[in-house]
Amino acid sequence: MVSVNLEAKKTVDLMIQNADELNLAVDVLSNGSTVIDAGVNVKGSFKAGELYTKVCLGGMADVGISIPGDLSEKFALPSVKIKTDFPAISTLGSQKAGWSVSVGDFFALGSGPARALALKPAETYEEINYKDDADIAILTLEADQLPGTDVTEAIASECSVSAEDVYLLVAPTSSLVGSIQISGRVVENGTYKMLEFLHFDVNKVKHAAGIAPIAPVDPDGLKAMGKTNDAVLFGGRTYYYVESEEGDDLKSVAEKLPSSASDGYGKPFFDVFKEAEFDFYKIDKGMFAPAEVVINDLRTGEIFKTGYINNELLMKSFGL
Repeated sequence: MVSVNLEAKKTVDLMIQNADELNLAVDVLSNGSTVIDAGVNVKGSFKAGELYTKVCLGGMADVGISIPGDLSEKFALPSVKIKTDFPAISTLGSQKAGWSVSVGDFFALGSGPARALALKPAETYEEINYKDDADIAILTLEADQLPGTDVTEAIASECSVSAEDVYLLVAPTSSLVGSIQISGRVVENGTYKMLEFLHFDVNKVKHAAGIAPIAPVDPDGLKAMGKTNDAVLFGGRTYYYVESEEGDDLKSVAEKLPSSASDGYGKPFFDVFKEAEFDFYKIDKGMFAPAEVVINDLRTGEIFKTGYINNELLMKSFGL
């Protein structure tokens, strides 16, 4: 079976080789681990955001950035485009922010291929019937500080690899790369909701694509978290090609999948988070989904379209 760590390593190598032109900083720690700063002490770049997002997806997707062709539209921003022929593995088996990395004073949300070695969380990998056995571990971290050897040693131990075979990519939410990679989760938000909330077998999703606007960069971490999530919740479009079985109700899946089907829908995420006293566990998780969904049933040829782009809420979230 394909290795998300080995596939992602091809992109990591490109980032290291072209670090200067990508506005990245590469540091090899005393234990041999490699840390790539994509926004903590550097500016990053659009191209770095593309590559970072591809690493999050285990190298198993095409990632690009498009500029709006029709600038007469009411509201248009540069957008991240995702295409994958391995939706379950690339999104849930790699990109999902399923690893809370906490070592000493360091904390970060971990995404990317190394999760498939440490099986974080194990139930996800049972559901998609996947795990990796590579001898390198690549993890992307959403954090405002860079990790030290204590963090890389802990990750190496969890992944059963040597410290010198650990590669960590770091980008804060309040950075250009951070904003790009979160919008790049547009497809994953849908597969996550399919599996976790609708209990649909995501292995039946054979191809997927999506596009979401890149949220304006905000130096305030909490506000940045709100804007980046809203880019997907109110502006994300997704397309899923599903090989159904007799008895599957894809119409119902499509109806329940978009963010607007959630009881918590209707306000910018920062406002919802503030009302919940910044307690993530008080929020309706069903709202974390793309704005618009198209499902193509490959068995019957039927197509279902639900949800809608909400420019008004996007503009409110972004302060326009």
